[in-house]
Amino acid sequence: MDLAVIGSGQTLSVSDAVFGREFSEDLVHQVVVAYRNAGRAGTKAQKSRSDMSGTTKKFKKQKGGGARHGDYRAPIFVGGGVTFAARPRSFAQKVNRKMYRAAISAILSELARQDRLKIVDAFVVDEPRTKAFVAKLADLGVSRPLIVTEDASESLYLAARNVPYAEVRDVQGLDPVALVGAEYVVITTDAVKKIEEWLA
Repeated sequence: MDLAVIGSGQTLSVSDAVFGREFSEDLVHQVVVAYRNAGRAGTKAQKSRSDMSGTTKKFKKQKGGGARHGDYRAPIFVGGGVTFAARPRSFAQKVNRKMYRAAISAILSELARQDRLKIVDAFVVDEPRTKAFVAKLADLGVSRPLIVTEDASESLYLAARNVPYAEVRDVQGLDPVALVGAEYVVITTDAVKKIEEWLA
């Protein structure tokens, strides 16, 4: 299939396997959830009754004082242990490489079908100034964009750093959450070739 290159009047021939794949909502959802879960720390920890420090001495007589209790570490007391206390754990979900790459291809294909995938020859900012970056976005007519380049320059990163609705990534840093969250995805022609090598 061919995609139009903005500003040049030419088209770029791309792989149907990468940019013409059928969209699978179930697959994309599974990969996005797994990616987000992999970023969770999972370090939450609470102390149960058995983890609490303190004496286990019976603090009052057995009869005549209401409820019977052996020690103050019981969960019903302030400062006592937590019932069903949280433990450190991993939230990671297994997603094999084939599924991950298929999900990336499905997202890119759906973006292309919805005309939210913009191909440009290059996306270069001469100096690290936010004003220049915003002006370039205005020329493209895109909102909330994800800019994907083969090897993003430092000037481009610095120029985009202060724009809360825009994000710059190189091909190595591309992930499903960034693609799904962007209104438009602007990709350079060199980055397209690199993505095809990665996902082919």
